[in-house]
Order: sequence, then structure tokens, then C-alpha cells
Amino acid sequence: MTTEQVIIVAVLAAAMAMFLWGRWRHDLVAMGALLVCVLAGLVPGNEAFSGFGHPAVITVAGVLVLGYGLQMSGAVDVLAHRFLPASAGPTASILLALIGLAALLSGFMNNVGALALLMPIAIQMAARQNLPPGKILMPLAFGSILGGMTTLIGTPPNLIVSGFRATTGAGSFAMFDFAPVGVAVAALGVVFVGLIGWRLVPARKHEDTGNFESGTYLSEVQITAASKAANQRLHEAEQMLDEVDAQIVGLVRGEVYLSAPNPGRVLRDGDILVIEVEPESLSSALTLLGLKLEEDEPNPVADAGTPPDNHREAPPDDASTAENPHAEKARPDNIVIQELVVMPNAALLNHSATDIQLRTRYGINLLAISRQGQRSIKRLRSATLRAGNVLLMRGTPEALSGFAAEFGCLPLAARDIRVPKKGQALAAGLIMAVAVAGAAFGLLPAAIAFAAGVLAYVALGLVPLRSLYTAIDWPVIVLLAAMLPVADAIATTGTADLIARILLDNVAQGHAITGLVLLLIVTMFLSDLMNNAATAAVMCPIAISSANQLGVNADAFLMAIAVGASCAFLTPIGHQNNTLILGPGGFKFGDYWRLGLPLEIIILAVSVPMLLWVWPL
Repeated sequence: MTTEQVIIVAVLAAAMAMFLWGRWRHDLVAMGALLVCVLAGLVPGNEAFSGFGHPAVITVAGVLVLGYGLQMSGAVDVLAHRFLPASAGPTASILLALIGLAALLSGFMNNVGALALLMPIAIQMAARQNLPPGKILMPLAFGSILGGMTTLIGTPPNLIVSGFRATTGAGSFAMFDFAPVGVAVAALGVVFVGLIGWRLVPARKHEDTGNFESGTYLSEVQITAASKAANQRLHEAEQMLDEVDAQIVGLVRGEVYLSAPNPGRVLRDGDILVIEVEPESLSSALTLLGLKLEEDEPNPVADAGTPPDNHREAPPDDASTAENPHAEKARPDNIVIQELVVMPNAALLNHSATDIQLRTRYGINLLAISRQGQRSIKRLRSATLRAGNVLLMRGTPEALSGFAAEFGCLPLAARDIRVPKKGQALAAGLIMAVAVAGAAFGLLPAAIAFAAGVLAYVALGLVPLRSLYTAIDWPVIVLLAAMLPVADAIATTGTADLIARILLDNVAQGHAITGLVLLLIVTMFLSDLMNNAATAAVMCPIAISSANQLGVNADAFLMAIAVGASCAFLTPIGHQNNTLILGPGGFKFGDYWRLGLPLEIIILAVSVPMLLWVWPL
């Protein structure tokens, strides 16, 4: 071994040990490895940060933003309500539908985002089936990981593999080049997990995190002429709301409030329903029936020239600017939703939103109230507020923080409470489809197609400017950008050739198929212990060198790396989705292999013949 090879092997060994140790975040470890390679002369200084401009890194960032836009627009809610069963039924059929949807979404958006979107639905399903949450959550997490294998943008390892193929002179992989093998593996994996595998998941109790629970909200929603609930009977609307565990507890028609409306009453345009709903399900309830929040309209902050509706007192023409210091600088893309809890000593006690002129003085909308199960509310704006009430409010961050400080309210930790606007789901879906088609048919490079999609999302307000950069998982971006030059150094120093020679001579003994299986198993093993993107970056140069030494097609070996890097099913640390369900499912470290090991064996048995058939050696 040369001095350079000794150094790069030492750097790799140290980096992998630190990835496994977990003491430092993976992006910091990758950046440290890169800097050591630069100082050792293995990576030229002027190319150290070239990874940040790599098409794979740009594509990953673009897909993360587009996935966030799909989430916030309600497009995924539409898919969930259309394809998932609404009521209790056989566990296997419900699981298959849920896991299948997760796999489909993960092919076109970040699989962590897909899991986060479907987790509330999974927990509701578990309750309806009288199952521990983990029995649904682990199959869901595994399904979302499987779905990432099916497309170029499904998971970062696929983009890394595609980038390494380009370095061989064969060009990058296309959008759906991963589909023949990926779909076969994902389909059989989903069927196994949905029919048999979920029974192998240990039954664990949900871990109590001790977080503040706001309970259900009472919210007022308005029926419009375009609503599905218009001209339906009340009991028909209630049946539809059962799908998201929401219920109608009151009806306002004109100036009349009915606390126990007749189930046979026909709903009309302009009626206001008082519904009880979990905060995470508010968006789904609105999307399901085509409703809008009764307070969900332009306010004096976002549009100082728009007068309030005829249910409220109209302020003087300059009231919004004179009384609200945030009126001039507020913008629609600066509006946020925040939960505030009324403290015992709050100045807000025994007052209502009308009493304090919440909208006209502060430019804040009161969207819903949680009162720990109490329903003694006629109208939100006239409800007397009490200690412990949780208020769901919308306004500018400055207005909300100023209001909280003045009236003695405590902001709660931010969580996913979305109120999508009409038409956003369709627009988000169309833009995503156009971006995918542009990349799939070679009209534009993937990085350009998805960057253009991001620009369209921002221009149409589907992703607010304040969320544009927070939607990107920056540790993953830094990890990719730092590891790509390190991976190049593995190849340029001849280390990849050396490792490949050792594996092929001592284990595979010159047999191409044995070498392919060996690389797949090694990649699967590493992916269970360290970040899948780092695994792909380390293994791709070895795969290319192995194929060259055997004199066979490198595509099969690169595709094996793509499959193996997405097989992190044995531990909670191999993939973010496994970590995400650790607490909610009440799992222990050793629980994952019970379902993960047979799943990885099935993947190995399916992927090898598919690789040899689709990508002949």
C-alpha cells in the first residue's frame, strides 16, 4: 500500500467508527474527513467544496423543498383520503393500503416527509384496530424506505450512484432506470410486510414523552357553494368526518346557534359548523369536505385595505395601520400558525376575542380553541377564555409574540398544523408532475428540472419564503457535499482498486455473480450501521473498480449498491425513518431485526436475479 492509500483507509476507518459511535453528527464527521483529506493532499484545495455544486446535491435539496410543498398544500391529504380505507377492516388490507401509499409517495418526495405525513393516520388506524402503535408504525417506516428505491429522486443514494455512473463515461441514470429492480423489490417487500411481517413486530406500549397535550380543538368551519358538504344532510357530513376522527358539535345558521342540530338537517352555503378535531387532523378535515375556516380570510395585517366581513365591526379606514404596528411590513408569506396556552395569571382571562378586538387591533385570527374536552362555546369570537385554554392563532410572528407577551400567553412548541388554501394541492401536484416528467424524458437535467419546480412553488406561494431554506435537511446536504470529494479520493489513490482486489481474490475468487452478491451484502450491512448516503459514497468506487477488474458491466454493481444502501432495516440508527418511530412505537434497539432480517433476506433473494436480468453482466 502507498502512503496515500494508508491515509485514505485510515480516514475512512475513523469516519466509519465515528458514524457508528454517534457522538458527533454525521455532517460534522463528513466535513472533518474532507478537511483531513485536503490537508493530506488527497483532495485539491480548490476542489474541496465542489460537492456543494454537484447535481446530486442540488437535486436532493430541490426534492426536499418540493416534498415540503406537497405536504403543506394538502396534496398528500387528498391522496390519503382517496386511497386509504375510511373504516376498520382486516388489518392486512389496511396495512397494505397504507404501506403502498407510503411507498408511492417516497418515490417522488423525501421518505422522511412521507412517513411524517402518514404517521398520524397510522396511529389512528392502530387505535381503530386495537393494536399497539408500533405494529403499524414499523411497517409504515419500512414501506417508505422501500419506496425510495424506485426512482432516481426517491432517496439520496440513488442520486449518488447516478453521479458515479456519469464519471465512468456512461452518463447518469435516468429517472426510472431504478424502477424495474426497485419496483419488484418494493412490491414484494410491501406485500410481505403487510400480510405477514407486521405480526413479527414486538407489541410495545407507546412511550410517554411528557409533552404538553392540547387535546382536541373546537373550530368553526364554513360551508361554501363548492363544498362537498353543501346540500348534504348533517349525518352524511358527520360520516365523512369520521374518517379523520372529527365530529360536529354545533351549527350556526345566520344568527342562530344550534348545539344539537337535527341529523337530518340539510346543510347550506354559508352555514358554519362547529367541529371537534385533533390539531394534526384539522387540515384533513378541511380538505375532506372542501370547507374553509370561518376566520380564514384576509385580515387587516395581510391586507390593510380589505374590510372585515359583515359579522364583525368595521374599523376606521386607517385603523389597521394606526393600531397595529405590523400592518405596513406584514406580507402574506410571513403569516404563521401558532399555538398559545392561556396562563393562570394572564390578562386575557375572562375576556373574549371580541372584547380585545383581536383582529382589528392585533391583526390576528383565532382559528380554534382547545378547552380540555369542554364544549360550552357558542361562537369562537365570543368565547370567554380561561386558564389552560389553548388557542390556535394565525398572524405574523411579530404580532403573535407581541400579543403573547402583552396578555400572558405561552407559545407552545411548533408542530405540523396546516391550513391549505383552495387550489394549492392541484397546483403543487401539477408542478411536481411537470418537474418529474422533464427529468424523466431527458428534457432537462434532474437538478435543473427540480430547481425550476422550487422556483415555481415559491412564485405561487406554495412554499413561503420563510420556509424555503428550513424545508431543506442541511445536515444531509453537507454530508453529501463533503463525502463526494472523499469518495473521489478513494478512486484516484487506487484504494478502491485495492479493496476490490482483496474482496474479489479472497472471497469472490473471480466469480462475477459472487462478487455482486458480496458487494450487496456488505452495503446492506454498512447501511444498517451508518448513514445510507455515506454508505453509497464509500461503496460506489469499490463497485466500479470491482466491475472493471472482472471485465463486466458496472451498471449491475452500481444498482446493487443503490439497493443495498436503501436496506437499513436492522437498527434504529440506519435510517432517519427508523429513528422517527423509536419513541412513538415504544421500541428498543433490538426490536427492528425481527421484521428487518427476514425482509432483508427477501430483498437479497429478489434483487440478485432482477439485477442480472435487467442489467446483464
